[in-house]
Amino acid sequence: MKSERLLSLDVLRGITIVGMILVNNPGTWESVYAPLRHAEWNGLTPTDLVFPFFMFIMGVSMSFALSRFDHHFSRSFITKLVRRTVILFLLGLFLSWFSLVCAGVEQPFSQIRILGVLQRLALAYFFGSLLIMSVRRPANLAWISAIILIGYIVLLALGNGFELSEQNIIAVTDRTLFGETHLYREWLPDGGRIFFDPEGLLSTLPCIAQVIIGYFCGNILREKTEIHHRLLQISILGIVLLFAGWLLSYGCPLNKKVWSPTFVLVTCGFASLFLVFLTWLIDIRKKQKWAYPFHVFGTNPLFIYVVAGVLATLLEVITVSGISLQGKVYTSILLILPDAYLASLIYGLLFIGFNYLIVWVLYKKRIFIKI
Repeated sequence: MKSERLLSLDVLRGITIVGMILVNNPGTWESVYAPLRHAEWNGLTPTDLVFPFFMFIMGVSMSFALSRFDHHFSRSFITKLVRRTVILFLLGLFLSWFSLVCAGVEQPFSQIRILGVLQRLALAYFFGSLLIMSVRRPANLAWISAIILIGYIVLLALGNGFELSEQNIIAVTDRTLFGETHLYREWLPDGGRIFFDPEGLLSTLPCIAQVIIGYFCGNILREKTEIHHRLLQISILGIVLLFAGWLLSYGCPLNKKVWSPTFVLVTCGFASLFLVFLTWLIDIRKKQKWAYPFHVFGTNPLFIYVVAGVLATLLEVITVSGISLQGKVYTSILLILPDAYLASLIYGLLFIGFNYLIVWVLYKKRIFIKI
Protein backbone atom coordinates (compact mmCIF):
# COMPACT_ATOMS: atom_id res chain seq x y z
CA MET A 1 0.00 0.00 0.00
CA LYS A 2 2.93 2.35 0.49
CA SER A 3 3.50 3.04 -3.19
CA GLU A 4 -0.25 3.40 -3.80
CA ARG A 5 -0.60 5.96 -1.06
CA LEU A 6 2.37 7.84 -2.41
CA LEU A 7 0.68 7.92 -5.84
CA SER A 8 -2.22 9.80 -4.26
CA LEU A 9 0.22 12.11 -2.56
CA ASP A 10 2.07 12.78 -5.81
CA VAL A 11 -1.22 13.63 -7.51
CA LEU A 12 -2.21 16.00 -4.71
CA ARG A 13 1.23 17.58 -4.88
CA GLY A 14 0.90 17.91 -8.65
CA ILE A 15 -2.53 19.54 -8.42
CA THR A 16 -1.10 22.00 -5.92
CA ILE A 17 1.89 22.85 -8.13
CA VAL A 18 -0.40 23.39 -11.12
CA GLY A 19 -2.51 25.68 -8.93
CA MET A 20 0.58 27.62 -7.87
CA ILE A 21 1.69 28.15 -11.45
CA LEU A 22 -1.80 29.09 -12.65
CA VAL A 23 -2.54 31.75 -10.03
CA ASN A 24 0.92 33.30 -10.41
CA ASN A 25 0.83 33.60 -14.20
CA PRO A 26 -2.26 35.26 -15.66
CA GLY A 27 -2.08 36.94 -19.03
CA THR A 28 -2.61 40.24 -17.25
CA TRP A 29 -3.20 41.08 -13.61
CA GLU A 30 -5.87 43.53 -14.71
CA SER A 31 -8.19 40.69 -15.77
CA VAL A 32 -8.21 37.79 -13.34
CA TYR A 33 -11.30 35.84 -12.30
CA ALA A 34 -12.13 36.34 -8.62
CA PRO A 35 -11.48 32.70 -7.58
CA LEU A 36 -7.95 33.04 -8.99
CA ARG A 37 -7.15 36.03 -6.77
CA HIS A 38 -6.08 36.04 -3.15
CA ALA A 39 -8.44 37.59 -0.63
CA GLU A 40 -7.49 41.25 -0.20
CA TRP A 41 -7.16 40.77 3.55
CA ASN A 42 -9.58 38.70 5.65
CA GLY A 43 -11.40 35.91 3.88
CA LEU A 44 -10.65 32.84 1.82
CA THR A 45 -10.62 32.12 -1.91
CA PRO A 46 -9.64 28.93 -3.77
CA THR A 47 -6.30 30.59 -4.55
CA ASP A 48 -5.62 30.98 -0.83
CA LEU A 49 -5.70 27.19 -0.47
CA VAL A 50 -2.76 26.53 -2.78
CA PHE A 51 0.23 27.41 -0.58
CA PRO A 52 -1.13 25.90 2.67
CA PHE A 53 -1.99 22.73 0.77
CA PHE A 54 1.66 22.43 -0.23
CA MET A 55 2.73 23.05 3.36
CA PHE A 56 0.34 20.31 4.50
CA ILE A 57 1.63 17.93 1.81
CA MET A 58 5.17 18.53 3.00
CA GLY A 59 4.10 17.38 6.45
CA VAL A 60 2.49 14.22 5.07
CA SER A 61 5.63 13.44 3.09
CA MET A 62 7.78 13.97 6.18
CA SER A 63 5.91 11.16 7.92
CA PHE A 64 7.20 8.75 5.28
CA ALA A 65 10.65 10.30 4.94
CA LEU A 66 11.47 10.63 8.65
CA SER A 67 10.08 7.28 9.77
CA ARG A 68 13.31 5.49 8.92
CA PHE A 69 15.27 7.67 11.36
CA ASP A 70 13.08 6.57 14.32
CA HIS A 71 13.60 9.81 16.28
CA HIS A 72 17.39 9.44 16.21
CA PHE A 73 19.45 12.49 15.33
CA SER A 74 21.83 10.54 13.16
CA ARG A 75 24.49 12.12 11.02
CA SER A 76 22.55 11.27 7.87
CA PHE A 77 19.41 12.95 9.22
CA ILE A 78 21.22 16.14 10.21
CA THR A 79 22.99 16.26 6.84
CA LYS A 80 19.71 15.80 5.00
CA LEU A 81 17.92 18.38 7.15
CA VAL A 82 20.57 21.07 6.72
CA ARG A 83 21.08 20.38 3.01
CA ARG A 84 17.39 20.59 2.14
CA THR A 85 16.82 23.67 4.25
CA VAL A 86 19.77 25.56 2.76
CA ILE A 87 18.96 24.59 -0.83
CA LEU A 88 15.30 25.57 -0.48
CA PHE A 89 16.21 28.92 1.05
CA LEU A 90 18.88 29.65 -1.55
CA LEU A 91 16.52 28.78 -4.41
CA GLY A 92 14.04 31.28 -3.02
CA LEU A 93 16.75 33.94 -2.88
CA PHE A 94 17.82 33.04 -6.41
CA LEU A 95 14.32 33.62 -7.82
CA SER A 96 14.21 37.04 -6.17
CA TRP A 97 17.72 37.90 -7.38
CA PHE A 98 16.99 36.69 -10.91
CA SER A 99 13.88 38.85 -11.23
CA LEU A 100 15.81 41.92 -10.04
CA VAL A 101 18.69 41.29 -12.44
CA CYS A 102 16.30 40.83 -15.35
CA ALA A 103 14.54 44.04 -14.35
CA GLY A 104 17.84 45.90 -14.70
CA VAL A 105 18.47 46.62 -11.02
CA GLU A 106 22.15 47.57 -10.73
CA GLN A 107 22.64 46.29 -7.18
CA PRO A 108 20.17 43.40 -6.84
CA PHE A 109 21.55 42.16 -3.53
CA SER A 110 20.63 45.47 -1.92
CA GLN A 111 16.97 44.86 -2.79
CA ILE A 112 16.71 41.08 -2.77
CA ARG A 113 13.63 39.80 -1.00
CA ILE A 114 14.93 37.72 1.88
CA LEU A 115 11.63 36.00 2.61
CA GLY A 116 9.35 34.24 0.16
CA VAL A 117 7.53 31.02 -0.68
CA LEU A 118 10.55 28.70 -0.82
CA GLN A 119 12.16 30.38 2.17
CA ARG A 120 9.00 29.77 4.19
CA LEU A 121 8.96 26.13 3.12
CA ALA A 122 12.60 25.84 4.17
CA LEU A 123 12.00 27.26 7.64
CA ALA A 124 8.83 25.24 8.23
CA TYR A 125 10.60 22.08 7.09
CA PHE A 126 13.59 22.73 9.33
CA PHE A 127 11.76 23.51 12.56
CA GLY A 128 8.97 21.03 11.86
CA SER A 129 11.51 18.25 11.38
CA LEU A 130 13.34 19.16 14.57
CA LEU A 131 10.13 19.04 16.59
CA ILE A 132 8.97 15.79 15.03
CA MET A 133 12.31 14.11 15.68
CA SER A 134 12.61 15.50 19.21
CA VAL A 135 9.13 14.64 20.48
CA ARG A 136 8.34 10.94 20.57
CA ARG A 137 4.79 11.06 21.91
CA PRO A 138 2.20 12.23 19.35
CA ALA A 139 0.08 13.75 22.13
CA ASN A 140 2.95 16.00 23.15
CA LEU A 141 3.48 17.03 19.54
CA ALA A 142 -0.21 17.93 19.29
CA TRP A 143 0.06 20.04 22.44
CA ILE A 144 3.10 21.85 21.06
CA SER A 145 1.18 22.64 17.87
CA ALA A 146 -1.72 23.99 19.92
CA ILE A 147 0.64 26.13 22.00
CA ILE A 148 2.20 27.52 18.81
CA LEU A 149 -1.20 28.52 17.43
CA ILE A 150 -2.50 29.93 20.73
CA GLY A 151 0.71 31.85 21.32
CA TYR A 152 0.53 33.25 17.80
CA ILE A 153 -3.05 34.44 18.37
CA VAL A 154 -1.84 36.31 21.45
CA LEU A 155 0.96 37.94 19.46
CA LEU A 156 -1.47 39.02 16.74
CA ALA A 157 -3.97 40.36 19.26
CA LEU A 158 -1.38 42.38 21.16
CA GLY A 159 0.53 43.59 18.12
CA ASN A 160 -2.13 44.87 15.71
CA GLY A 161 -1.68 41.61 13.85
CA PHE A 162 -5.08 41.70 12.18
CA GLU A 163 -4.58 45.17 10.69
CA LEU A 164 -3.14 45.78 7.24
CA SER A 165 -0.69 48.46 8.29
CA GLU A 166 3.00 49.03 8.87
CA GLN A 167 2.28 48.92 12.61
CA ASN A 168 1.34 45.26 12.28
CA ILE A 169 3.70 43.22 14.48
CA ILE A 170 4.59 41.04 11.48
CA ALA A 171 5.67 44.07 9.45
CA VAL A 172 7.49 45.63 12.41
CA THR A 173 9.44 42.42 13.04
CA ASP A 174 10.49 42.06 9.40
CA ARG A 175 11.48 45.72 9.06
CA THR A 176 13.55 45.52 12.23
CA LEU A 177 15.37 42.35 11.20
CA PHE A 178 15.76 42.79 7.44
CA GLY A 179 15.10 46.42 6.53
CA GLU A 180 12.46 47.78 4.18
CA THR A 181 14.43 47.25 0.98
CA HIS A 182 14.38 43.48 1.49
CA LEU A 183 10.62 43.17 1.99
CA TYR A 184 7.62 42.70 -0.26
CA ARG A 185 5.38 45.73 -0.70
CA GLU A 186 1.75 44.80 -0.12
CA TRP A 187 -1.03 46.55 -2.02
CA LEU A 188 -3.64 48.50 -0.07
CA PRO A 189 -7.32 48.70 -1.08
CA ASP A 190 -6.84 52.37 -2.04
CA GLY A 191 -4.03 51.51 -4.46
CA GLY A 192 -1.18 52.46 -2.15
CA ARG A 193 1.55 50.09 -0.98
CA ILE A 194 3.20 49.37 2.36
CA PHE A 195 6.14 47.27 3.43
CA PHE A 196 4.38 44.10 4.55
CA ASP A 197 5.61 40.66 3.58
CA PRO A 198 2.90 37.95 3.38
CA GLU A 199 5.69 35.40 3.91
CA GLY A 200 7.02 37.25 6.95
CA LEU A 201 9.24 35.64 9.55
CA LEU A 202 6.77 35.82 12.42
CA SER A 203 3.88 34.52 10.30
CA THR A 204 5.99 31.47 9.45
CA LEU A 205 5.51 30.28 13.03
CA PRO A 206 1.99 28.83 12.50
CA CYS A 207 3.25 27.09 9.36
CA ILE A 208 5.15 24.74 11.66
CA ALA A 209 1.82 23.64 13.13
CA GLN A 210 0.48 23.19 9.59
CA VAL A 211 3.36 20.86 8.78
CA ILE A 212 2.80 18.88 11.98
CA ILE A 213 -0.90 18.40 11.19
CA GLY A 214 0.12 17.05 7.78
CA TYR A 215 2.60 14.78 9.56
CA PHE A 216 -0.20 13.36 11.71
CA CYS A 217 -2.24 12.57 8.59
CA GLY A 218 0.79 10.88 7.07
CA ASN A 219 1.17 8.77 10.21
CA ILE A 220 -2.43 7.64 9.87
CA LEU A 221 -1.82 6.67 6.24
CA ARG A 222 1.18 4.62 7.31
CA GLU A 223 -0.78 2.56 9.82
CA LYS A 224 -1.27 -1.15 9.15
CA THR A 225 -5.03 -1.03 9.63
CA GLU A 226 -7.58 -1.41 6.84
CA ILE A 227 -7.48 1.48 4.34
CA HIS A 228 -11.12 2.50 4.82
CA HIS A 229 -10.54 2.83 8.55
CA ARG A 230 -7.53 5.08 7.96
CA LEU A 231 -9.46 7.28 5.57
CA LEU A 232 -12.29 7.55 8.09
CA GLN A 233 -9.84 8.73 10.74
CA ILE A 234 -8.42 11.42 8.46
CA SER A 235 -11.93 12.45 7.41
CA ILE A 236 -12.99 12.92 11.02
CA LEU A 237 -9.84 14.93 11.71
CA GLY A 238 -10.48 17.09 8.64
CA ILE A 239 -14.09 17.79 9.60
CA VAL A 240 -13.08 18.69 13.17
CA LEU A 241 -10.39 21.05 11.89
CA LEU A 242 -12.81 22.70 9.46
CA PHE A 243 -15.51 23.14 12.09
CA ALA A 244 -13.07 24.47 14.69
CA GLY A 245 -11.51 26.88 12.21
CA TRP A 246 -14.80 28.31 10.98
CA LEU A 247 -16.17 28.59 14.53
CA LEU A 248 -13.08 30.38 15.84
CA SER A 249 -12.96 32.65 12.78
CA TYR A 250 -15.65 34.82 14.38
CA GLY A 251 -12.97 35.98 16.80
CA CYS A 252 -9.81 35.23 14.82
CA PRO A 253 -10.37 36.02 11.11
CA LEU A 254 -9.29 33.73 8.31
CA ASN A 255 -6.30 35.53 6.84
CA LYS A 256 -3.62 34.09 4.58
CA LYS A 257 -1.34 37.11 4.70
CA VAL A 258 -0.84 36.78 8.44
CA TRP A 259 -1.38 32.98 8.26
CA SER A 260 -3.86 33.19 11.12
CA PRO A 261 -4.41 30.09 13.30
CA THR A 262 -7.95 29.71 11.95
CA PHE A 263 -6.48 29.80 8.45
CA VAL A 264 -4.23 26.89 9.47
CA LEU A 265 -7.16 24.86 10.82
CA VAL A 266 -9.49 25.45 7.88
CA THR A 267 -6.90 24.85 5.16
CA CYS A 268 -5.63 21.70 6.90
CA GLY A 269 -9.23 20.53 7.11
CA PHE A 270 -9.77 21.03 3.39
CA ALA A 271 -6.42 19.43 2.56
CA SER A 272 -7.17 16.39 4.75
CA LEU A 273 -10.53 15.81 3.09
CA PHE A 274 -9.08 16.29 -0.38
CA LEU A 275 -6.35 13.77 0.41
CA VAL A 276 -9.02 11.30 1.53
CA PHE A 277 -10.98 11.85 -1.68
CA LEU A 278 -7.93 11.32 -3.89
CA THR A 279 -6.87 8.20 -1.99
CA TRP A 280 -10.37 6.76 -2.34
CA LEU A 281 -10.59 7.65 -6.03
CA ILE A 282 -7.07 6.64 -7.07
CA ASP A 283 -6.12 3.84 -4.69
CA ILE A 284 -9.45 2.20 -3.95
CA ARG A 285 -11.50 2.89 -7.07
CA LYS A 286 -8.40 2.76 -9.31
CA LYS A 287 -9.53 5.81 -11.31
CA GLN A 288 -6.04 6.89 -12.27
CA LYS A 289 -5.95 7.91 -15.95
CA TRP A 290 -7.26 11.43 -15.34
CA ALA A 291 -4.52 12.00 -12.76
CA TYR A 292 -1.57 11.25 -15.04
CA PRO A 293 -0.65 14.91 -15.82
CA PHE A 294 -0.84 15.83 -12.14
CA HIS A 295 1.25 12.79 -11.23
CA VAL A 296 3.87 13.98 -13.71
CA PHE A 297 3.91 17.44 -12.12
CA GLY A 298 4.00 15.92 -8.65
CA THR A 299 7.16 13.91 -9.27
CA ASN A 300 9.33 17.01 -9.86
CA PRO A 301 7.50 19.75 -7.94
CA LEU A 302 10.41 21.87 -6.75
CA PHE A 303 12.18 21.77 -10.10
CA ILE A 304 9.16 22.85 -12.11
CA TYR A 305 8.23 25.55 -9.59
CA VAL A 306 11.67 27.14 -10.02
CA VAL A 307 11.63 26.67 -13.79
CA ALA A 308 8.18 28.27 -13.99
CA GLY A 309 9.43 31.23 -11.97
CA VAL A 310 12.41 31.71 -14.27
CA LEU A 311 10.32 31.36 -17.43
CA ALA A 312 7.71 33.81 -16.15
CA THR A 313 10.40 36.40 -15.51
CA LEU A 314 11.94 35.91 -18.95
CA LEU A 315 8.56 36.25 -20.65
CA GLU A 316 8.09 39.58 -18.87
CA VAL A 317 11.50 41.09 -19.68
CA ILE A 318 12.18 39.82 -23.21
CA THR A 319 10.52 42.23 -25.61
CA VAL A 320 9.59 42.19 -29.27
CA SER A 321 8.85 45.57 -30.86
CA GLY A 322 8.66 47.09 -27.40
CA ILE A 323 6.15 44.53 -26.10
CA SER A 324 7.04 41.70 -23.73
CA LEU A 325 6.67 38.13 -24.92
CA GLN A 326 3.98 37.69 -22.30
CA GLY A 327 2.12 40.69 -23.69
CA LYS A 328 2.52 39.40 -27.24
CA VAL A 329 1.04 36.01 -26.40
CA TYR A 330 -1.76 37.52 -24.36
CA THR A 331 -2.77 40.04 -27.03
CA SER A 332 -2.68 37.28 -29.66
CA ILE A 333 -5.12 35.27 -27.57
CA LEU A 334 -7.20 38.40 -27.06
CA LEU A 335 -7.59 38.77 -30.83
CA ILE A 336 -9.22 35.34 -30.94
CA LEU A 337 -11.09 35.56 -27.64
CA PRO A 338 -12.18 39.17 -27.04
CA ASP A 339 -13.03 38.42 -23.39
CA ALA A 340 -10.02 39.76 -21.44
CA TYR A 341 -10.64 37.54 -18.41
CA LEU A 342 -10.92 34.39 -20.50
CA ALA A 343 -7.85 35.33 -22.54
CA SER A 344 -5.89 35.90 -19.34
CA LEU A 345 -6.91 32.46 -18.08
CA ILE A 346 -6.05 30.80 -21.40
CA TYR A 347 -2.58 32.34 -21.22
CA GLY A 348 -2.09 30.80 -17.78
CA LEU A 349 -3.25 27.40 -19.03
CA LEU A 350 -0.90 27.59 -22.02
CA PHE A 351 1.93 28.46 -19.65
CA ILE A 352 1.07 25.38 -17.59
CA GLY A 353 1.05 23.31 -20.77
CA PHE A 354 4.54 24.50 -21.70
CA ASN A 355 5.85 23.64 -18.24
CA TYR A 356 4.15 20.27 -18.48
CA LEU A 357 6.16 19.44 -21.60
CA ILE A 358 9.36 20.10 -19.66
CA VAL A 359 8.46 17.99 -16.66
CA TRP A 360 6.95 15.26 -18.88
CA VAL A 361 10.29 14.78 -20.64
CA LEU A 362 11.95 14.30 -17.26
CA TYR A 363 9.22 11.88 -16.20
CA LYS A 364 9.58 9.76 -19.33
CA LYS A 365 13.33 9.60 -18.79
CA ARG A 366 12.74 8.68 -15.12
CA ILE A 367 14.63 11.76 -13.97
CA PHE A 368 13.37 12.92 -10.60
CA ILE A 369 15.24 15.91 -9.21
CA LYS A 370 15.32 15.83 -5.43
CA ILE A 371 17.27 17.67 -2.78
